[in-house]
Amino acid sequence: MTIFPFVLEIKKLLGNLDTFLGKAIAHAEAKKYDPNTLLQFRLAPDMLPLVFQIQSTCDSAKYAAARTSGKTPPSHADTETTIEETRKRIATVVAYLEEFKAADFEHIATHKISLPRWEGKAMNGLDYFIEHAQPNFMFHLTMAYAILRHNGVEVGKRDYLGTMSMK
Repeated sequence: MTIFPFVLEIKKLLGNLDTFLGKAIAHAEAKKYDPNTLLQFRLAPDMLPLVFQIQSTCDSAKYAAARTSGKTPPSHADTETTIEETRKRIATVVAYLEEFKAADFEHIATHKISLPRWEGKAMNGLDYFIEHAQPNFMFHLTMAYAILRHNGVEVGKRDYLGTMSMK
């Protein structure tokens, strides 16, 4: 099994996230406030803010591709303070994902992944992608969407799903 089609979908969903942020800027301009204030908004007091959700969405995407293919992901410093900076980060991760080919994931089922917080335990690449990487990506993407939606940005399900391959 290859996860390459899922990597393509992750790339598309990152583009959708960029579209959300474009709509956030337009919304803030229409309402006459600084769109960058949205980056510190959250849904609950103990939740991390929008900027973290965007960074984590990007990180989840690059780690999913890199770890399941045996490559080293690019490093990001988590220093974004403006929506434009977060959009540049998204573009950087999309460009990184464009480097991958289906052949990069041929050994996913036998590739072992172990993270420090897993205390010596490991998963094969396919299980890692299905059970950890993909749900983690979707969680942070959904939280970013929800924070923006909660704050009045006009994004909806069609924005979240994006273009589909219907014929």
